Amino acid sequence: MDTTFSTYRLLTRNLDRTLKLKAAEPQVALETKYYLENITKVKSVDDFLKNTRLFNYAMNAFGLGDMAYAKAYMRKVLNEGITDTKSFANRLNDERFVAFAKAFDFDNYGALTTSRSQARQDVADKYVRQALEVDQGVENEGVRLALYFQREAPSVKSAYGLLADPALWKVVKTVYGFPDAMAMADIEKQANAVTKRLDIADLKDATKLDRLIRRFTARWDADQGVASSPALSLIGRSYSTSSNVALTLLGFKYGG
Repeated sequence: MDTTFSTYRLLTRNLDRTLKLKAAEPQVALETKYYLENITKVKSVDDFLKNTRLFNYAMNAFGLGDMAYAKAYMRKVLNEGITDTKSFANRLNDERFVAFAKAFDFDNYGALTTSRSQARQDVADKYVRQALEVDQGVENEGVRLALYFQREAPSVKSAYGLLADPALWKVVKTVYGFPDAMAMADIEKQANAVTKRLDIADLKDATKLDRLIRRFTARWDADQGVASSPALSLIGRSYSTSSNVALTLLGFKYGG
């Protein structure tokens, strides 16, 4: 069985080629063709929400497919835009909604919004990347998480950004052995526990990011019982120690 990291590395060694192959797959190509041919016909938030096929494509592109049903919610995201720091999207503490509102910035660009590359090819590129990640997740969730982390982690501005994104948090939680009990702590304590172990600025460093992903995939495989090297046994033994450290950082105690 291939390890999580070997599969991740195979896909990312020549990512452009990998994405071109994914974009050429019949279903992906069909949906992308429809989107690019029709999105410029959308002139308002109402137009956008009425065309379910276009809207769902865009939502999937930003990793928000599970929220596609919540059109009233997304109407508020789009109508309030991102210019005001107190707008709905900016208050959600989830960069996916901010990115979505920025791409479809009807608040600032009105009817010209969908003529911008941010709402056309940029969205199509995101959709293809999402399709790659989703398909890989069917075979190995760890590969999907690693790909997602590579893509999104560099844009995170604080520990709160990691805590707010379930996929990013799952990677960080796995790397440092943070326990489920951590969720019971005050959010500030959780953030402090993260920053004691991880310098958020390291996520913007490609070398350090790759090292973190290596650690994640090794621990992921150890948890799944996939053996790849003697180093995994050491990782497995250190995992419980990391959990103890995390609990100590949060002020928890065992046994009561």
